Amino acid sequence: MSGDYFTQATIFLVELLFDIFIIALLLRYLLTKAHADSFNPLSGLIIKVTNPLLKPLRRKIPGYLGVDWSSVVALLLVQALEVTLVALIMSGEMLPFSGLIILTVAHLLKTILYIYLFIIIVQVIISWINPDAYNPITMIMYQLSEPILRPVRRIIPSAGGFNFSPLIILVIINLLMILLISPLMDVGHRLAH
Repeated sequence: MSGDYFTQATIFLVELLFDIFIIALLLRYLLTKAHADSFNPLSGLIIKVTNPLLKPLRRKIPGYLGVDWSSVVALLLVQALEVTLVALIMSGEMLPFSGLIILTVAHLLKTILYIYLFIIIVQVIISWINPDAYNPITMIMYQLSEPILRPVRRIIPSAGGFNFSPLIILVIINLLMILLISPLMDVGHRLAH
């Protein structure tokens, strides 16, 4: 029985370490796409953490059509490595390639949705507590969320001082989790077994 606990603890640590790095890579990609301030202390930390992997990849894989392909490749490789390690710890077997690809993409999409979910919820709470607060972290959150909130705000403007765009985006994120991520995960798990 204690072997199960050790396996669970090992999986937890592997997922924690990989997920922290994957979040840093995703944030770097999203911050670049949002043209966020690279002199922000949080941006600087993310750049410092991700540079050891991205700098060598950028020498080999150039950006093209406005996409930072080195970051995309890094994200796919690191996420695939995490999925593979977790599968090896759990069953001692490698996943079939098709299952690995689908699970990798599903995990990355889920992490992106969780990042936006977290950012929007924190922004809403901050707007209730101290709406005019300036902080480097709140600036980064604003720069990341504005590209997805702006289109909704254009369609549904504020009414009576209430901005409904965060609520609508949260509903959309949850629907994507149910209608896109869950089916992808199910297909990936079926192909993996």
